[in-house]
Amino acid sequence: MLSDPGVCPPLAKDGAPSCAFGSFCRRIPVLAYLAGVGLLIAFLSTLSCFVRAPGLSMSMAEGDTLISVDYEVFGKVQGVFFRKYTQAESKKLGLVGWVQNTDQGTVQGQLQGPTSKVRHMQEWLETKGSPKSHIDRASFNNEKVILKLDYSDFQIVK
Repeated sequence: MLSDPGVCPPLAKDGAPSCAFGSFCRRIPVLAYLAGVGLLIAFLSTLSCFVRAPGLSMSMAEGDTLISVDYEVFGKVQGVFFRKYTQAESKKLGLVGWVQNTDQGTVQGQLQGPTSKVRHMQEWLETKGSPKSHIDRASFNNEKVILKLDYSDFQIVK
């Protein structure tokens, strides 16, 4: 058993240190050593948020990446306040962009914002819409990462 549990244990029977750090090892309490290792691990893990290999996805970093995506929604989406509900949901999520009716009876537009919020809005456009709408399908095109938002709010284009 150790006489002092707070001191580094690798001491030979004759009292001489058996580790590479010599007598220095006897002076460092084990808890201080472990705290230093913990700080090193914490520091290295924060670096991983800033540096990543190409092609690797990080969910937290992805959620903060700004993206832009064009969309078109098919079905009974005109005359049912679809644009108004789309604007309200987008603003609630903090997204910017626009929405408009088309001559083909669809609704189209563009979403911009953090990836996680845009994904949420894409699901809303595919499955929910306005209360009186009936969505057949939604298509999403031209998705790209952007460095800054092109719009300051979410507009209904008439």
